[in-house]
Amino acid sequence: MNNLTGTMPRIGRRTKIVATLGPASETPERIEQLIRSGVNVFRLNFSHADHAYHGRLIERVRTCAERLGKVIAILQDISGPKIRVGPMQPMTLREGDDLLIQRHRGSADLPGITLNYPEVLDALTEGDQIFFADGTIRVETLRVSEIGVLVRVLQGGELSSRKGVNLPVKRLAMAALTEKDRADLLFGVRQGVDLVAVSFVRTADDLRQARQLLNEAGADTPIFAKIEKEEALDNLESVIDAADGILIARGDLGVEIGVHRVPIVQKQIMRMASHKGIPVIVATQMLTSMVASPYPTRAEVSDVANAVLDGTDAVMLSEETTVGQYPVEVVKVLDLTIRETETCYPWFREFRELRGHRRAFAAAAVTLQRTTGAAGIISFTESGLTALMVARQRPRTRLIGVTASPRTLRRLAVVWGVEPVLVSSVYPTSDEALYQFFRQAVQAELLSLDPHHFYIATIGRQTSRSGSTNLLALIDEASFKQLAETYDH
Repeated sequence: MNNLTGTMPRIGRRTKIVATLGPASETPERIEQLIRSGVNVFRLNFSHADHAYHGRLIERVRTCAERLGKVIAILQDISGPKIRVGPMQPMTLREGDDLLIQRHRGSADLPGITLNYPEVLDALTEGDQIFFADGTIRVETLRVSEIGVLVRVLQGGELSSRKGVNLPVKRLAMAALTEKDRADLLFGVRQGVDLVAVSFVRTADDLRQARQLLNEAGADTPIFAKIEKEEALDNLESVIDAADGILIARGDLGVEIGVHRVPIVQKQIMRMASHKGIPVIVATQMLTSMVASPYPTRAEVSDVANAVLDGTDAVMLSEETTVGQYPVEVVKVLDLTIRETETCYPWFREFRELRGHRRAFAAAAVTLQRTTGAAGIISFTESGLTALMVARQRPRTRLIGVTASPRTLRRLAVVWGVEPVLVSSVYPTSDEALYQFFRQAVQAELLSLDPHHFYIATIGRQTSRSGSTNLLALIDEASFKQLAETYDH
């Protein structure tokens, strides 16, 4: 068994931490520090660097996690059709300046720039606004011509190559997956990444395209839909139905819909995702001030706390750990903030709609735990879905996800409250699986069976089959001894 060493832990932090790797955090020593500080998932941003670089990071994460005996997942975040400024010399734009966005690089009387997807200029009409650099620079379209689009600066700033561009209009027709995305996804399959985030999702069909490509490559990697387009909000219910998880990318989303709408939309997305029982990651500017400061602002800490109280499964760090001066310190601040917030967490969600036997079993397990005061819920799971459904109820007790699949083990690292544990063998009956797990867990002091400690277990009669969960068991000292009479020989 993996993770079955050490003394019996107290209930730990439930909300997970995702950290993006980059120049400030790429060394094995720094990765190990980040894991020790509380990171559960490492994100690889495929908008930057090449496959060789990401391959090295994957190997380092796996090596460090194994050495530390920690369950760490790798999230591959593909670029998507991100519109960016083309190669250029940095320039300062001031309010009232005119700028030409050229269809093709060439001479022009006015200062000019290009975009990596010049075809998007066809969607613009007079009066449309364009945003650069996460919305810090804003321009308005004056005229569209064969040469390009003439714009006037409404809000200036420093513009340079590869800065992001947002055209918050719904007339853009761009492929969900670029050729680069397809190549990156296949690379991720070969590397065995644990989770995939699809960028700039607009409809459920975008996710189906990614899933088809993964399936054809022989992978069933869970797909997180990044919500950063207004069109995704228009199709939110179907997008959530098609996704295995949601990543709320508040940077581009704020540019698309206005920053004033983001807090309420964030709550709405989390409410809908929790109803389905899929994990949610809240991302962008969680502790941005710590890129250059060892201390966060009070507003940032409050933002993190509110995301936790709203029920997010994980919070994500981006530039704080990729290029920030204090990558380890920022994880420690995040860890402390989450732990303090969870002292007043709104436990025990109840859902009226319980269609599907695993949802019903999850609800029954949580209810039985609350009634009996059991010390924890042990969820035996092949695919991870049963543990997800229990976590959806937000039980106050410990939740241990037990699996024989290393892939499922790491996928559970992003799920709220789940302590993933790997068993080395699959047993033919539920009774033997229960006995062997509890015997080894007690020996390793992961669990304690005594008059004060007993547990609720969800398990299937055929323990090696996904979707077979059909039993609830209460395991106490007496029932364990009864199992030992049969299997301890």
